[in-house]
Amino acid sequence: MLNRTDNISGLIEAAAGVVGQADLRAVLYETVEAAMHMTGAQYGAMGVIGQHNSLVEFLHVGLQPAQASLIGPLPTGRGVLGTLIRSAETIRIDNLQDHPDSAGFPTKHPEMHTFLGVPIRLGPRVFGNLYLTEKTGGFTEADQDLVESLSVVAGAAVSTARLQDRLRRTAVVEDRERIARDLHDAIIQDLFAVGLSLQGMSLRVEEIELRTMLTDAVERLDNAISELRRFIFGLRPPVWSGRNLRHELAELIEQISEPYDAQVDLNVPSNLAPVDPGTVETAIQLVREGLSNALRHSGAERVTVSVDLLEADLIIQVADDGVGFDPATTVRGMGLDNLTERSQDMGGSVEIRSRIGSGTTLTMHLPV
Repeated sequence: MLNRTDNISGLIEAAAGVVGQADLRAVLYETVEAAMHMTGAQYGAMGVIGQHNSLVEFLHVGLQPAQASLIGPLPTGRGVLGTLIRSAETIRIDNLQDHPDSAGFPTKHPEMHTFLGVPIRLGPRVFGNLYLTEKTGGFTEADQDLVESLSVVAGAAVSTARLQDRLRRTAVVEDRERIARDLHDAIIQDLFAVGLSLQGMSLRVEEIELRTMLTDAVERLDNAISELRRFIFGLRPPVWSGRNLRHELAELIEQISEPYDAQVDLNVPSNLAPVDPGTVETAIQLVREGLSNALRHSGAERVTVSVDLLEADLIIQVADDGVGFDPATTVRGMGLDNLTERSQDMGGSVEIRSRIGSGTTLTMHLPV
C-alpha cells in the first residue's frame, strides 16, 4: 500500500513526465500511462472530444494490437463514456455493468468492471476524458484526487503542445501575439494554480521529507513559469507594451494569498506613470518572491505591498508584521538570493530590514 509521501512523489514525477512532452500525441499517451502507474489500473485510454460532443480520437493502453483488432471500431462516446462527456464531471464506479447508462461491451472485448473517468480541461472547455479500468479492489478517493491533479497538468501540457505546433506552422505576427496571450492566460495560470495548491499542501503536512518534496516541486514549477514568461516576451513585446502594473499586482496578490490567513494590502498611486513591460515583468516576479517568503515564513497577520515611482527608479516594498529575523546571522536561502539576482540583472538593488519580533521590510529598487 502506497503512503501519502509515495503518492505525492508519484504525482510529481508523473506531472513532470507529462509536461516534458512537446508532441500532442506523446502528451496524451504519457498522461494515460502515468495515471495507470499511479493507480494500478490494468487498462487506460484517452478520448478526444470533437465539436459535436463525440469522440474524434481514442488512444488506448493495455490491450495488445491483435486483441484490439478483434474488438472492432473504437468507441465514439456511447454509454458511460457519453455520460462523462455530457456531465464533464469525474465518474468513479465499482461495476460498469451496474451503471444505468452502461451500454455493454462489443464481442471479444475484455471484461471491465471498476472504472474511473476524469475530464481533461483546457480552461473552461473540456478537451477530452481520461478513462481507467480494472483496478484490483476498485478505485479509491485517493486515486481520484491524484488523477484529477494530474489532469490539470495534462490540460496545461495539451495547451502547450497545441500552441507550439501552431507556432511551428506560422510566422504571422498576429498569430504569434495570440499565442503569447494564450500562453500567459491559460498555461501559466494553470501551472501557477498547481504551484499554489502544492504550496498550501506543504503547510498542512508534518512529515519533513514530504514537505521538502513539495517545496522542491513548487520551485521547479516556478522555474518553468519563469522560462515560459521569457519565451512569451520573445513573442509579443509590441502588443503588450501597455501592461497594467496595478492590475497585475492585484491579481497576483489574490492568487498567492488565497491559502493563507494573513491580510495582504496593495498600495499603488493612482497616478503612477506607465512602466515598460520588461520592468513590469521583473516587478511582478520580485513581488511574487517577496510576498511568498513573507506568507510562508514570517507568521505575519498583515503584509503590505507598496509600489511607487521615484525619479528614475521603481520602488517596490514588501513589509510584514511577522516574527522577523536577524539578517546578520540568518543563512540566506533561495528566496532572498533570487530577489537579489533578479534586481541586479535589471541594474537594481535589494535592501532587507528586519529585527526579531518586529517584522521584515524588503525594499527593491528597479531603474525604469
